[in-house]
Amino acid sequence: MGAPVTDAVPDAPPVPAAVIVLAAGAGTRMKSATPKVLHPLAGRSMLGHAMVAARDLSPQRIAVVVRHERDLVAAAALEVVPSALVVDQDEVPGTGRAVQCAVEALDVRAQAEAAVHGVPIGHEGRGPVEGLEGSVVVLAGDIPLLDAATLSELLAVHHSGGNAITVLTTEVDDATGYGRIVRDEQGGVLSIVEHKDATPEQRAIREINSSVYVFDAGILRGALRQVTQDNSQGEVYLTDVLQIAREGGGRVGALRVADPLLVEGANDRAQLATLRAELNRRILTRWMLEGVTVIDPATTWVDVDVDLGHDVTLLPGTQLHGATTVGAGSTIGPDTTLTDMEIGAGATVVRTHGSLSVIGDGASVGPFAYLRPGTVLGEKGKIGTFVETKNSTIGTGSKVPHLSYVGDATIGEHTNIGAASITVNYDGVSKHRTVIGSHARTGADNMFVAPVTVGDGAYTAAGSVIRRDVPAGALGVSGAPQRNVDGWVARRRPGTAAAEAAARAHETDDETPPPLGAQAQAQLAEASATPPAPRPTPVPASPGVPTVPDGSSTTTSSTNEGSSPR
Repeated sequence: MGAPVTDAVPDAPPVPAAVIVLAAGAGTRMKSATPKVLHPLAGRSMLGHAMVAARDLSPQRIAVVVRHERDLVAAAALEVVPSALVVDQDEVPGTGRAVQCAVEALDVRAQAEAAVHGVPIGHEGRGPVEGLEGSVVVLAGDIPLLDAATLSELLAVHHSGGNAITVLTTEVDDATGYGRIVRDEQGGVLSIVEHKDATPEQRAIREINSSVYVFDAGILRGALRQVTQDNSQGEVYLTDVLQIAREGGGRVGALRVADPLLVEGANDRAQLATLRAELNRRILTRWMLEGVTVIDPATTWVDVDVDLGHDVTLLPGTQLHGATTVGAGSTIGPDTTLTDMEIGAGATVVRTHGSLSVIGDGASVGPFAYLRPGTVLGEKGKIGTFVETKNSTIGTGSKVPHLSYVGDATIGEHTNIGAASITVNYDGVSKHRTVIGSHARTGADNMFVAPVTVGDGAYTAAGSVIRRDVPAGALGVSGAPQRNVDGWVARRRPGTAAAEAAARAHETDDETPPPLGAQAQAQLAEASATPPAPRPTPVPASPGVPTVPDGSSTTTSSTNEGSSPR
């Protein structure tokens, strides 16, 4: 992130009394059914980024002001900070009114907390607690690159300068649409003038307001009571608080950041795309400096909550989302999308789509694999080409190499699953589980009709439909003997290309027998060179003793009475 411009590094500031996040706007320029602040980048909504920055300041309280799509926005804020105070803005428009609503709600909470934990009313001459005491940070919910480090710097400048208000500013080449920072001859901040209310001279100013402030709570409370809607927009401007504070003798300071994108807002999808690309660039740069190889940053996307180990390599077309973690030395990609995945050290994941799954150390996945939630692949295991898995555990060293579906299954260690195998887990009403033991070998084109168990060390034959348990060490076989119906094509498919090809084959068979292979020719030559063995002279049959075609007689063993004839 860009470093703030400041004359000195102040001491660490005290914890702020509150952070107020403004998220009430409709964001009509997004032209979306989704509220503006809920549009995502790098794995979080814009509001999510703002709430994380607020949370990381460790304030006493956090409030988020909502109005447009109130329930959706409130739910998103509470997902990040469950303890946040949700404040509804009324019909009065403007950021000043939004902050006023938040301050009133925070004051009520502070009064309640004081009644329970604070100094009793009237104790030692102290009157009723009015509300918040200390510094109040205000930021917009659509500034996704703003971080807690910059906010902490702003707080430090505010306290070291003894300011009533401190505003975060930056300079841009084109300030159209932004509020301008008007300074006095000594460089102090006189006021912030909105673009539509600015004179031509003021519009020439390049220093702009970022909509991020630190206020003294008491001064903010008093000034908000004096702000009016007397402006071109008919809104209650928060920026008017600065001039009121100065007129009351308060000092207004500023911290100017050198990086404009740090405080850049997104009002439409084009601006959001620019910020999304910039945030991704910063994330990748940070990881590359930490020892990660990114072959093509232009096609690699990594969310803010992803964690990468040393010597990880990300190949082109890789997208890592959510809370994905990748162990040291692993290679991900190309063309791979992983969401909330855990990848062990030294693993390889190629052209794979996966979510909510675990890949063990040294394992390999892909290409063209689909890992659905609940997949667990053990150390040095393999999920190969055109394999789909779901809610299944595949043990250490076990392999599902290709063209298979493994769903609701447990596979032991060092087992090999033949090609085109399917665990038939759904009976139309319920899901059932398949269990295949360790060191098993299953044949190609197997169907395992769950619930079914194949024991340790068992085999199954190719083409089998396994409906019953196969004991450990047994061979499971199913299927009827093969039967060939000669002439079926000629009778049932006359005139087809297949029938014509078969007819030509039969004509070739009738004319010239196919040539013998080398081995058959050698055996034929050897048989021709060996004289035939002499035939034995038939022994005349005794009276009453039957003969068999080779001329021998049959007898009954005298020592095994009642046994069958040989």
